Amino acid sequence: MNNIWIITAREYFTRVKKRSFILMTLLTPLLISAFYGIIIWVSVGQSTSSESKHIAVVDASGIFQNKLKGQKNLDFIFQNHYSADDLINSDNIDAALYISKDFKLDEVLNLKYESMSSLSVSDNEAIERAFQNVLKNQKLQKAGVSQESIDSLKSTVNINPFKVDKNGNVKTSNLGINTVLGIALAFMIYFFIFLYGVQVMKGVIEEKTSRIVELIISTVKPFQLMMGKVIGIALVGLTQLGIWVVLSTLFFGIISLLVGINMADAEALQQVSSNPALQNLDADFAKNIEAFFSLPLLKIFLTFIFYFLGGYLFYGALFAAIGSAVDSETDTQQFMLPITLPLVFSFAISFSIVIGDPNGTLATWMSIIPISSPIVMMVRMPFDPPLWEIIVSMLVMITSITGVIWLAGKIYRTGILMYGKKPTYKELAKWLFYKN
Repeated sequence: MNNIWIITAREYFTRVKKRSFILMTLLTPLLISAFYGIIIWVSVGQSTSSESKHIAVVDASGIFQNKLKGQKNLDFIFQNHYSADDLINSDNIDAALYISKDFKLDEVLNLKYESMSSLSVSDNEAIERAFQNVLKNQKLQKAGVSQESIDSLKSTVNINPFKVDKNGNVKTSNLGINTVLGIALAFMIYFFIFLYGVQVMKGVIEEKTSRIVELIISTVKPFQLMMGKVIGIALVGLTQLGIWVVLSTLFFGIISLLVGINMADAEALQQVSSNPALQNLDADFAKNIEAFFSLPLLKIFLTFIFYFLGGYLFYGALFAAIGSAVDSETDTQQFMLPITLPLVFSFAISFSIVIGDPNGTLATWMSIIPISSPIVMMVRMPFDPPLWEIIVSMLVMITSITGVIWLAGKIYRTGILMYGKKPTYKELAKWLFYKN
């Protein structure tokens, strides 16, 4: 253990003292905030400032005459006649729609669309929606339903979700906040595993190609060297995470001073709507704050730390094994895919199936299987999965980490001194059964 901690300290301090580590630790939150801020700004600007498109509608059937309603950035202008030459020479009309005079309400509507530019997906959906609304109203009127009755059928439904715990306490819940928080935490683990896992692999390759490792293992065992590197770089990641937590705390502290509330007062934060200090805030924004602080944040944070380390140790040992088996980074590609594919797949699935049904069968099993649990479980945590599932997932993860480290150590002890030959999966399997 003494040798492991010596190697751990070396790996930790050589990285933490680098200027690049200090700069990236301080700049990364700003860069990420700026990145997403630009995306939101562009999205909002695109949705609010896009110019309206004027579409000429030639309705030979007369069914849609003066009945089409504009859709967001689309304006419909009815014309008795409009040709392709008119479209080319016009400065005001962007496209033309043609309805056949033979069209009947009980038939499929086939629209002819002409434009100087390609039809976008959003415009296609908006046009279809506008014509569907007219057809629906026309069919209802034909069935004897008045326009007043049709208008009265339109309703707006808003769902205000609340979470009820076993003690009967009711807390505000918000699907958007749960989704954003879960994806953000999963992304941090995903990013951390890739970033620092690759660092472990590159460090092993550098020591192997420079033959420094031959001197090192004359003093320590290969397994001790591997564990020292994995743990040392894990501590680097925890240090970086700790600095980000401190910076976030300071950020929230500054906000609390500006707003005039105590961010440490959980009860006040969970009752934002009745908090005088927050009465001037936008109602939706206040509800989002209330929903966020109604979450079991301590439970989520502790679970995040576990999977933050657990996911790294699980995959970090595999990255170390890959680094020991090859002589250069170009040779790692054949072994990287089987390791990175489960991570990428888990992250992609989280955006669709897991978010859509966080307590479904697939989400439950993927949060227990160790190759995907660091990502999927963190996506599920804001939705408060059953405690027994979290415990089972953690126990499986701990057991899997032990097994993976043992297997990676078997490959590492042989591959670290293997030069000049590109190993295959068959040879890696043989290394697992070599005796000391």
